[in-house]
Amino acid sequence: MTSSIREWLNLLVRWFHVFAAILWVGQTYYFTWLDGQFTRAAKRAGKEAAGSPAIWMVHSGGFYKVSKRNSLEVTPEQVHWFRWEALMTWLSGIALLFLVYYSTSGLVDPDIAAISQSSGIAIGLAVMFAGWLVYDLASRSPLAKSATAFAAFSLLMIALLAWGLTHVFSGRAAYIHVGAVMGTIMTANVWLRILPSQRKMIAAAAAGEKFDASISAQAKLRSKHNTFLAVPVVFIMISNHFPVATYGDKYAWEILVILVLFGWGAAMMIREW
Repeated sequence: MTSSIREWLNLLVRWFHVFAAILWVGQTYYFTWLDGQFTRAAKRAGKEAAGSPAIWMVHSGGFYKVSKRNSLEVTPEQVHWFRWEALMTWLSGIALLFLVYYSTSGLVDPDIAAISQSSGIAIGLAVMFAGWLVYDLASRSPLAKSATAFAAFSLLMIALLAWGLTHVFSGRAAYIHVGAVMGTIMTANVWLRILPSQRKMIAAAAAGEKFDASISAQAKLRSKHNTFLAVPVVFIMISNHFPVATYGDKYAWEILVILVLFGWGAAMMIREW
């Protein structure tokens, strides 16, 4: 593959990746905002059911009235799903990993660790899979009942991951793999935890049966986690353009942890708007 073809592939895949991510993160925060608005409107109305009030919005050439329902008033075929944005973002991100790191010398740095390219690729893929497993087990454990405890555990795991990868990969590759772990968690949340819950919810509603609220609550928790992961992932993506301040600094992994904390703070502010 010539350098010109590689550069065009890099540009086109990156363009697709960024646009898919915009669609995914945008709709995630939109529904998070809607849920918050329903909850606050229900409290103002003195009602327990957060779905009863309607939210009025204006956009382009019209007014929009959105309300939340606890029952399905149309056939399942008429329900719109938001799912492909997540998968397309992740697949294009994996393609970029192969283009930018796994098929070039940008993955390993002999001055950091004397490992082969194949070993580096195996480590990169393994940490993405292992990161999801650790997160998923923690999310279903008693630890997840306390938001503070879960956040502290998550930050510790991210710090260990960042420290470990900066001692194995090049600085730039270490940063992007932390982001890849987060992106894998977000995508797996959608396809392995949120979508199956939605399928059960639609099937129960279509059959006129009562839906298990605990399944819906777990899906909502995963969606909430995704909103907190999204901002740090974007920070990590753009950090590649600022090597002196981020992955090139002697405190690279500590800076990365601080960036994650700032991202969580920004996500919290956005969720409250």
